[in-house]
Amino acid sequence: MPPIQLVLASSSPRRQELLAGLGAAYSVHKPEVDETPRAGEPPLAYVARLALEKAQAVASQVQGQGVVLAADTVVILAADTIGVDAQGEILGKPADANEARAMLRALRGRDHLVVTAFVLLPLNGGEPIQQLVKTTVTMRDYTDEEIEAYIATGDPFDKAGSYAIQHPEFRPVAALNGSYTNVVGLPVDEVRAALIQVGVLHAADG
Repeated sequence: MPPIQLVLASSSPRRQELLAGLGAAYSVHKPEVDETPRAGEPPLAYVARLALEKAQAVASQVQGQGVVLAADTVVILAADTIGVDAQGEILGKPADANEARAMLRALRGRDHLVVTAFVLLPLNGGEPIQQLVKTTVTMRDYTDEEIEAYIATGDPFDKAGSYAIQHPEFRPVAALNGSYTNVVGLPVDEVRAALIQVGVLHAADG
């Protein structure tokens, strides 16, 4: 039986690297979707909707049998503590240095929630597999000077919340509860299990 085609609906080099680490062969198609939140849309509904819309956008352009993997990651800064309903302010990708600076200052020394929604959508029109993975992140009390040096690297501008947990110099995170790779952009353990479920990977793989 030929291998099942896997299409990654993402141009993110971080997601591509994490998926490659699972040992699955895949092609990449960048989804074109409007990422504007709807009025009054809760954060978890927003991220789940975007992941599904990304998968659907790419599935409409790809022929053959297989599955599309799409994901979206958001940083949620709650007013007080992180509740199970995950209500709070969505911190997306900063438009400029001022937005990056404001986000990094707001996150400094506080807990926030990183949520990745991912979808596996069969190209034959079957039902999608959808999952939300949450990680609570505690930021360290970095200085304004460290923020400025990090912004000067250009790294914050394609990152939700204006930071990368894996940045070797800035190292903004003090602690986390949950999946590390979820904060990077793709929860590999949960994605591996889903890929096994649809037959893209076998249990002995990875």
